[in-house]
Amino acid sequence: MIDLNSFQKTSTLLLVSVGISNLGAWVYFIALNLIVLEMTGSPFAVSILYVLVPLASITANLWSGSLIDRVDTRRLMMLLDVLRACLVFSLGWIDSLWFIYGVVFILNLMSSLFESSSLVYMTQLVPASNRQKFNAMKNFVQSSGFILGPTIAGLLFLVGSPTFAIFVNAFALIGSVGMLMLLPSHLRTNAPVEPLSMRMIIDDWKVVIRFASNARYVMLIYGLFCVMTIFMSGLDSLEASFATQVLHLSESRYGFLVSIAGIGIIAGSLINSRWSHLLSLSFCIGFGGIMTPVGYLLFASSSSFMMASVGFFVLTFALAFANTGFLSFYQHHVPVEIMGRFSGVINVGESVLVILLTFGIGLLAEIVGIRPVYLAFSILFFLIGCYTMYVMRDRSKRNYFTYNQIEEAS
Repeated sequence: MIDLNSFQKTSTLLLVSVGISNLGAWVYFIALNLIVLEMTGSPFAVSILYVLVPLASITANLWSGSLIDRVDTRRLMMLLDVLRACLVFSLGWIDSLWFIYGVVFILNLMSSLFESSSLVYMTQLVPASNRQKFNAMKNFVQSSGFILGPTIAGLLFLVGSPTFAIFVNAFALIGSVGMLMLLPSHLRTNAPVEPLSMRMIIDDWKVVIRFASNARYVMLIYGLFCVMTIFMSGLDSLEASFATQVLHLSESRYGFLVSIAGIGIIAGSLINSRWSHLLSLSFCIGFGGIMTPVGYLLFASSSSFMMASVGFFVLTFALAFANTGFLSFYQHHVPVEIMGRFSGVINVGESVLVILLTFGIGLLAEIVGIRPVYLAFSILFFLIGCYTMYVMRDRSKRNYFTYNQIEEAS
């Protein structure tokens, strides 16, 4: 771990790098949507871009953990940013739809690899006692990108074209590399890296399964977060349809609703950052676990823009607490030596279930109707939140959420 005196400098550099990458992702993806739509005139062609995200995630997570846990994560992140910058830049010159899909798939694969690498690097870089505050700030930076990204994209479209916005994003990724160069390396071994093989990947999956069987409470808590993420992904897939077809909101009003959601997660992240020393991990997980589905229930039962706005604000405000609490708990209790492999295995299962639930919810909405399906799954999500609260009230597990035990483990 780094010296605590240099924590502020290094965390600021890392947060700026994450912020640049996150903003760039929004700008690039919005611009790419417009480019593909202009090329084809087909909404279906644009929707394929969204399908490529979970497919790339599954492909990467099958093997990426075996690489991440054996290399210098900072150098890997720098390499990935350089490669992504080159590929993003190339998109401005490609006029074949299938080549664009191929490049986008590889970009999403690299983004998945970068995300897993950054999680391991953050855990190595930030002392245990500062992780909750850092994760709250990271959540704030990423949620700010949720609002600022489309705004910056719109401004770039006014100055130039979607292609120009893509070129700007490529240079932004190079700027992110510059930030990472100023941060320390955390190479855990000087041994040469073995080439990836099927045997290595299978052995690594066995290591993760062995850890999971020996850390059942940790798996239970993090498993609840994964279930929460799966339900949110499924419900979010109906969000726009619910707002426009059930509540009959205009596109501009729906856009304003999304902005309210952004304000909610920013407010929650700022509170978590400012008062992280007063907010226990158990409170963050419990509050986020129960109030996020409450927000979805409010939205599902709403009949007006005001009620929908309250639901959106509540769910994203609570989500900031859940994200901070669950991520900090994960970093404290999953050994950094296997974190890349662990997150890879978990993410494969999560991505598959996201695809299945999203498809299932969409199909049921077509057959039964949007509101009853949205309401039914929101109620089920709420019951999972109630179970999360029940688990968090187990007094015999309090040591899992105290920093004395966490610092000793670190």
